[in-house]
Amino acid sequence: METLATVFFALAVLHTFGTKYLAALARRFPTGSVGENLLHFLAEVEVVFGLWAALLIAVWTMRLGTSSALNYLNGVDFTEATFVFVIMCMAATRPILDLSGWAMVTVAKLLPIPKQMALFVTILMVGPLLGSLITEPAAMTVTALLLRDHFFSQKMSHKFRYATLGLLFVCVSIGGTLTSFAAPPVLMVAQTWGWDDSFMLQTFGWRAVIAIIICVAVTAIIFSRELAKFKASANQRSRPKLWVSAVHVMFLFLTVSSSHHMRLFVPLFLFFLGWCAVTREYQDDLKLKESLLVAFFLGGLVTLGGLQHWWLEPLLTQLQPLQMFWGATALTAITDNAALTYLGSLVPNIGAAVKYALVAGAVTGGGLTVIANAPNPAGYGLLRDTFGEDGISPLLLLVSALPYTLITAFIFLV
Repeated sequence: METLATVFFALAVLHTFGTKYLAALARRFPTGSVGENLLHFLAEVEVVFGLWAALLIAVWTMRLGTSSALNYLNGVDFTEATFVFVIMCMAATRPILDLSGWAMVTVAKLLPIPKQMALFVTILMVGPLLGSLITEPAAMTVTALLLRDHFFSQKMSHKFRYATLGLLFVCVSIGGTLTSFAAPPVLMVAQTWGWDDSFMLQTFGWRAVIAIIICVAVTAIIFSRELAKFKASANQRSRPKLWVSAVHVMFLFLTVSSSHHMRLFVPLFLFFLGWCAVTREYQDDLKLKESLLVAFFLGGLVTLGGLQHWWLEPLLTQLQPLQMFWGATALTAITDNAALTYLGSLVPNIGAAVKYALVAGAVTGGGLTVIANAPNPAGYGLLRDTFGEDGISPLLLLVSALPYTLITAFIFLV
């Protein structure tokens, strides 16, 4: 079953790179036909790993029986997938977005540069770094929605659109490394290796801040002429109702604080749903569908990823620090970086330099593909429709994120 799971995992990776072609093929069928609907469904990146994981469990059940398949599923930890669903729903609410948008517009006005450039820089610097406080999934949701409202909803060149997407994914991947609880790949090793917030800030945090500043500043300079053509968005966020936003922030804080305990944050989410019903005049529709798709993606990823240790663990034990860094960066592109660091945490007697190289490489490569970092599917789902009928090309995302990945790699290796 491990071998079969690896085959299915590889097919799922290939499937993600083929979704654009499946979407194009769907348009050859009559509108509303079964063929069109099926191909559109298969072209949804968020369902890819869930589908292949379901196929694996179906084969497992037929070969080894229901009890064996259930025993495996009972050992898979779906806490992270459930947490991402909850935090994405909470972070994508109107009170949180109004508060975030108002705060970032206020900060942008203080910068001595053109207005739209200042807003672009503020969103892509402050948003990802907030991930160290409100977790990366929440930061991805807020930042992606603000980018969509202010920039992606307007006319952008193809090159600028993909550059911004790659920049977003890379910045969010490293933006949660200032603390020990916010970035999934850090979360997987922090307790085992004794990495507290102070260690993360001194070892990873300052490097992440420098890398984000350089990447965002370079992008803003390169596309300065295009940024100057942007107008104030018609989707400007209204001034937040502070008392409503304060309660939402409280729910976010309590959920983040209990992120390891599904039995706590799920009931909190139910209370949150009740609060949204009471204050519906200040709310928009919750993004339940988008959040469920992302959770389905992550659930499938951990189901398949949990059976990859047979080849990943021996590989990790044979690498020197520099090899580990580049190996982790490359492997992250085809597997979730949290799964990668988790497997590393299981390896006994691993040196401090190798530990650093593993986590640094994992977060560095977290923007290369949609499956590289747990929050990426959230940003992908929120921005996909702005890329036209074919959606986001995984290959162009990889090419666009590569320069920012190399800049980040240089900073983390210094």
